[in-house]
Amino acid sequence: MSYLPCVEIEPNQTATHAIIWLHGLGADGNDFAPLVPHLTPPVAVRFVFPHAPQIPVTINGGMRMPAWYDILNMSIDREVDETQLRASANAVHQLIEREIGRGIAPENIVLAGFSQGGAVAYEAALTYAKPLRGLLALSTYLATKDSITPNQANKSLPILVQHGTQDPVVPEALGAQAYAWLKQQGYAVNYQTFNMQHQVCAEQVQAINAWLQEVLA
Repeated sequence: MSYLPCVEIEPNQTATHAIIWLHGLGADGNDFAPLVPHLTPPVAVRFVFPHAPQIPVTINGGMRMPAWYDILNMSIDREVDETQLRASANAVHQLIEREIGRGIAPENIVLAGFSQGGAVAYEAALTYAKPLRGLLALSTYLATKDSITPNQANKSLPILVQHGTQDPVVPEALGAQAYAWLKQQGYAVNYQTFNMQHQVCAEQVQAINAWLQEVLA
């Protein structure tokens, strides 16, 4: 089977858990790797940072760049290519299956995603057929909220949604909208905001670390 290419960071001892972390539009798997030294999970975690494929992106004049799916316009709810988004979610499912094949139980796997990667992480986590350990949604939106078919296996999935209050790229209203939808559906979701734009800040990294220590304990 052909998997997405990834940056992988192994723990000092044999990995018992894994975090698969998806970057945003135009970035690559190296984008979030520098955070790893600032995270202190209580278990041996393999960090997996996949690279999105290079595809034309309509809102950027059709320029080819790393993207999980095409964005067709910048309306407040974002018109996206859901077929491509679901294909990316399936590619993430394949990475989960690879971790299972490496000896990591699915309930020891966390999905994380920033911006466009977060939209894919939502779809991948909520539709996966085996229970996962957690979902981290950063500065993102639930692009498929009107069409997603959640799997009951992850109905109790711990979810942390974080967003910048000054975000000019993905307005915080979209993060709050996803949070409200998840609450309405009965998910165990927490929502945190930070005084920042479309980025990651030091205070947020501390909050991510605290959440991982709790979820992975």
